[in-house]
Amino acid sequence: MDIDFEKMGGLVPAIIQDAVTKNVLMLGFMNQEAYDKTIATKNVTFWSRTRQCLWTKGETSGNFLRFVSIQVDCDQDTLLVKVHPQGPTCHKGTDTCWGETNERNPLLFLSELQDFVEKRHQDMPKDSYTTSLFNKGINKMAQKLGEEALETVIEATNGTKERLVYEAADMFYHLIVLLTDKGLRIENIAEELQARHDPEWDKQRRQAKASNVK
Repeated sequence: MDIDFEKMGGLVPAIIQDAVTKNVLMLGFMNQEAYDKTIATKNVTFWSRTRQCLWTKGETSGNFLRFVSIQVDCDQDTLLVKVHPQGPTCHKGTDTCWGETNERNPLLFLSELQDFVEKRHQDMPKDSYTTSLFNKGINKMAQKLGEEALETVIEATNGTKERLVYEAADMFYHLIVLLTDKGLRIENIAEELQARHDPEWDKQRRQAKASNVK
């Protein structure tokens, strides 16, 4: 990896991002030595501009930043460092240096779940429920999705909120399995919904239908 440490007199900004939540935690500076120590120890290390020395985040508090990956930007003078934080990042005790709570957006898990299902589709391990769904074929998968959708409707009309969430989760899971089998992802559904959110979407759809008729 080529990093231009000379542009800022031996230092480059290092943006620290939680690898799971994708939230930005802090900004520090690294020189070549700090970068090398980060790679070697897997604990993020910076160069302190005030103390003029290396410092490893967490060496006194225990709140280390466990190194996951590092990227350099297009100008090769800024780093994006992805980490697993071991406790609050800021010295003031907050999760981030902007006082924000480093919470995971549950919606991101849908992509992770699809990744898991795709891995199942690729490996087809025995004794896996997901594998058994793929083995049954698209018709059975579609039928199972319909059953889960019906159970969701039943809970919505005559059940509890807890059971509604439970059945809706089953429905989403089986939808992702079906999408995977068809070479699609849950993001394709999100993109479609995003397109429909455009005020011009319905007008464009009608125009497209008119063009097809012609």
